[in-house]
Amino acid sequence: MGYWLLKSEPDDYSFDDLKAQEQDLWDGVKNFKALKNMSGMRRGDHFFFYHTGKERAIVGTGEVVSDPFPDPEQNNPRRLVIEVRAGERLTRPVTLKEIKADERFGGWELVHLPRLSVVPVSEPHWRMVLEIAGYYRPSNRVTPVDSM
Repeated sequence: MGYWLLKSEPDDYSFDDLKAQEQDLWDGVKNFKALKNMSGMRRGDHFFFYHTGKERAIVGTGEVVSDPFPDPEQNNPRRLVIEVRAGERLTRPVTLKEIKADERFGGWELVHLPRLSVVPVSEPHWRMVLEIAGYYRPSNRVTPVDSM
C-alpha cells in the first residue's frame, strides 16, 4: 500500500467538497513530476488531503479507489486522473509550519518542492503526521486509517 499527499486550493475544491461528494475524480494535474507521482498511485493507497493557500495544512485523509487512467476530458494520454474517496477529517490540521519545524520531515518533498501537487508520503511520515494530529500513538499502533 502506498501513501500520498494531494493538494488543493480550498476555495476551488476543499476537503469538505470531497466529503460531500464522497467519491470524486481527481483531475487537473499538469506538472510533469506530479503526473509521474500520480502514475505510481494504485487502488487501495491512502492519501492526505492538503489545503494550499492561506491554510497550508493537512486536513484530512482519503483512499485511492482506481488506478490512474487518462483524463477523458483531455486529448493528451499523459494527463492522468484517479478516483478518490474521502476518509476522515483530522482531529486538528497539521500545518506546513509544524512540518517544516520538525527535523524528522527534512527529506520530504512537501518541504523541498512546495508547489508539487501530488507528493509521495513514506510510511514513517504518514504515521508522524497522524501522531501530530492526535490519531496515532506509537505505544498502541492504532490509527483510524488502519480500519479504512
